[in-house]
Amino acid sequence: MRIIAAIALTITANFAFADCAARRAPVAGHYAPVNGVQMYYEIHGVSDGKTPPLVLIHGGGSSIDTSFGTSLGPLSQRRQVIAFDQRGHGRTADIIDHPFSFDESGEDAVALLQFLKIDRADFLGYSNGGNIAQLIAIKHPKVVRKLILQSTFFKRDAFAPEFWEGMRHASLATMPAELKEAYTKVAPHPEQLQMLHDKSVKRMLEYKDMPVESIHAISAPTLILNADGDVIRPEHAVEMWRTIPHAELAIIPGSDHMKMTTCNDTQLSIIDNFLRR
Repeated sequence: MRIIAAIALTITANFAFADCAARRAPVAGHYAPVNGVQMYYEIHGVSDGKTPPLVLIHGGGSSIDTSFGTSLGPLSQRRQVIAFDQRGHGRTADIIDHPFSFDESGEDAVALLQFLKIDRADFLGYSNGGNIAQLIAIKHPKVVRKLILQSTFFKRDAFAPEFWEGMRHASLATMPAELKEAYTKVAPHPEQLQMLHDKSVKRMLEYKDMPVESIHAISAPTLILNADGDVIRPEHAVEMWRTIPHAELAIIPGSDHMKMTTCNDTQLSIIDNFLRR
């Protein structure tokens, strides 16, 4: 296990991503039949035939655009990147009266890779996407070469009690404006925004701690990224780092939960260095 003092890193100069202003390049998105839904996905960059692709899993109530809009372009300069909108999110339509489930989202991701005939990949999960990525690593270890868990958790006490109190009183009015605008801009049924909100909140409120033995069983080399001002307590990030056998931890200075989705040379260089080793 390694802990990285991100503020003292010198690798940024060696692996600098020159153009954070170059957001994700426009690509022709595709749809795949996945477990009863038509899942929207994009492929960026070119495979070298040897390095597995990097699969990006966005956060709850989010999409490719809002979780990875500024980082996808730089990441795909180094490797092939696959990003998809989870069921009911972004450009992927929902199934009415069917709740969101972290387990089901993990199975959807694996089914998408099977559709693309990809046996093994690296995974980067942001926020609730990290919960999904953990389940993939636990249930489908052969599919995961390396795992990046960005601003995520495996126990409810990762958050302060007031976080859960706020979640119990969450409403569409308090949903971040950028998430609402991004959804209504691309969703096949923008009138279902309320349903997206309610299902996302319900999935969080019903979250149960992952068994420590399950987290300890993650065999893939894992990079844990947390912001120094994250809603995920730094103590929890350290606990995750101590629990996963082959883990590294980086605390990103001057950042918070939402800023972790922006293009940041330090964070991107840590990710690049981890994947290239």
